[in-house]
Amino acid sequence: MAEKEKAGKPKGAGKKGAPEQKTGPSIVVSDGREVAHPVPRLKKQYFEQIVPALMEKAGWKNPFQVPRLVKVVINIGVSDARDNVQNLDVAREELAVIAGQWPQVRRAKKSISNFKLRQGMPIGLRVTLRNDRMYEFLDRLISTAIPRIRDFRGLEPRGFDGSGNFNLGLREQLIFPEVNVEKSPKVRGMNLTFVTTARNDEDSLELLRALGLPFKSVSASADKKEAALAR
Repeated sequence: MAEKEKAGKPKGAGKKGAPEQKTGPSIVVSDGREVAHPVPRLKKQYFEQIVPALMEKAGWKNPFQVPRLVKVVINIGVSDARDNVQNLDVAREELAVIAGQWPQVRRAKKSISNFKLRQGMPIGLRVTLRNDRMYEFLDRLISTAIPRIRDFRGLEPRGFDGSGNFNLGLREQLIFPEVNVEKSPKVRGMNLTFVTTARNDEDSLELLRALGLPFKSVSASADKKEAALAR
């Protein structure tokens, strides 16, 4: 009888027959090991505070209706790598330190003689961040990097593409404290793409603003646009 009970017990069950749960969160590193990793504070804030606030504001009844951030894509152009390949290695190390993930080398798809470009030549770097690394990078961007931008007056909300995604251009990588200014040979700009599940730009703007991105007010942007047209 004891053998039948032992055979009928589900695999991985605890004392009361319930599946065993892991003691804490974990993340898989490059060599396949799992190490203990706390939940990012911005991710915790999203599920505990931002989701209920957006549901109440928009009148949604299902939490799955609330838009969420899917991924953050970082792109850096390294056009000078065609003259010196070492510039690509330095830029790759800097981007790896900033993102916490080893970047992918992007190569030219076709040859362009006017730009001295040949097919297959490395011309850029790309990193795609998801889940915990995405929230950790966004937290560092909002709390540390953006406040170090000179004469910063807020992000322009015109960077949305009409489908709920937002593009942000940064002029220099030195705003990230992880980059050593003394060892950085050149100032490089980068483009950040925030991909969301929002169906329109308005919902995406509310999501990113709730996450902490400091956007300019819509009225201020409209006044600036009118002033530019008047000139």
